[in-house]
Amino acid sequence: MTQSPRPSVPPLPPIPTPTGMPPRPQPAEESLAGSTQFMPPSAAFSPPSQLNSATVPLSTVNRPSTGRAPGQPSLAELVLMAFEEGYSDVHVGVGEVPRMRDRGEMLTLSYPETDLPTFMSWLREILSEDEIQRFQRELEFDGATQYEFARVRINVFDSLRGPALVLRLIPLKILTMEQLRLPDIFRKVSDAHKGLILVTGPTGSGKSTTMAAMVDYINKEHAKHIITIEDPVEFVHQSRRSLIKQREVGMHTHEFDRALKAALREDPDIILVGEMRDRETVNTALKAAQTGHLVMGTLHTNSAIKTLERILTLYTAEEQPAMRTAIAESLVAIIAQGLCRTTDSKRAAYHDIMINTETVKDYVRQGKYDEIAELMLDGEYDGMITSNQSLFNLYQEGRITEETALEMSPTPNEMAMRLRGRV
Repeated sequence: MTQSPRPSVPPLPPIPTPTGMPPRPQPAEESLAGSTQFMPPSAAFSPPSQLNSATVPLSTVNRPSTGRAPGQPSLAELVLMAFEEGYSDVHVGVGEVPRMRDRGEMLTLSYPETDLPTFMSWLREILSEDEIQRFQRELEFDGATQYEFARVRINVFDSLRGPALVLRLIPLKILTMEQLRLPDIFRKVSDAHKGLILVTGPTGSGKSTTMAAMVDYINKEHAKHIITIEDPVEFVHQSRRSLIKQREVGMHTHEFDRALKAALREDPDIILVGEMRDRETVNTALKAAQTGHLVMGTLHTNSAIKTLERILTLYTAEEQPAMRTAIAESLVAIIAQGLCRTTDSKRAAYHDIMINTETVKDYVRQGKYDEIAELMLDGEYDGMITSNQSLFNLYQEGRITEETALEMSPTPNEMAMRLRGRV
C-alpha cells in the first residue's frame, strides 16, 4: 500500500503527566523531531529486514486534522511517554480516558475521554486500511509494529463502550540473564541438547523477557539453528553463533501447529513455540522433543505442578497415563515465573522451578504431584526452588517487603511461618 507524504508539523506540545504523578521533564525537541521514528501503517507488519528502511520521523505524525479531538495526543506521543517513563502497556478505548500500566498498577492520564474519530486516527497510525477493515469484520486484531525506540505488540478489540486498543511495549534491547538476575540453573537448562522446556506464568509475568534472554544466551554460546513460532513476534533476534529464523502466526504461517510440524522438516536444533494452547500443539511439541530437538514453549500457569496438571487436562482419562510417560521422558524443566514490586519501585522475578531428575520422572509417570512438590523443597542442589523460597530469598536480600512476600505467595500461611522463622 503506497503511503502519501505526511505534512510537517509544529513542535509537539507538552505531554500531560499521569494523575497523581510528579511533573516529568519534557524531552528536547530535537530528540522528538530528529531521532525518534515510528513505523508507518503500510510497513507496520513488514519483515524485520524491511523495518529500518520503512521508518519516518515522529515529527511528521498527522496532527488533529486526521480526526483527533483538540487536546488529544498522537498515539506515537503516548507510546513515547510510556517508553520514557518505563511503563509496560498503553490502554486506550472509546469513552475511556487513556491509561498506562506502571509496574503492575494502572495509572490514569490527564487527557479527555477518547471519542471514535480520535480512536480511529490512532488506528491509522499503526494499521493499514485493510487491517482496520479486518478488525471491523472480525472484531479483534493481533499484530505488532516497531518504533525506533521500542517494538510494540498490538491488540485491538470491540467492547460494550466501543473499540479499544492495548499496546505492550517490548524493549529492542534483549536483557541478559545476568541483567535479569536469573538463577544459574537457567544456563544449564539452556545448554540442553533435546527435550521440552516450559516457561509459564500469568500474562505480564515476564515470560517473553525470560525466554528472550535464554535464546540470546544460546545464540551467543552455541552454533545452533533456532526457529521461533510466535503470535506476534516480540523480541527480534539477530543471528550470531546461531542461525535464528522467526515466524509470526498470521503473517508467515497460518497456525501454530502447522508451523511446528513444518519446522521438523527445516533442520532445526531448537524450536520456540510462543504458546502451547491446544493438544495438537502439545502433541507435536512432545514429538519434536522426543526426536532429538530442544523445544521451548509457554503456558499460562502459576506453578510447575499446575503446569503438569494443565497439560494433562487436554487429554481423556484413558490417554493420561501414556501422556504422563511421554512428558516424563521429554521434559527438561518447568519454570513458573511471577513479578513483584521491589523496595526501589522496580520489579523482580520470583520462580517456581522443577528440574526433571530421575526421581521426578518416576513421580510424573505415577502422577505423584505432592511428592514432586516435596522434592522441590529440598532440590536446591539440582536447581529446584519453590515460589515461597524464591520470595523469601528476595525478602532476605531486602529487595521486597514482608507485605509483598505475603501478597505474592501462593500459600501465605507457609510464607508467614517462614517469615517468623518456623520453617
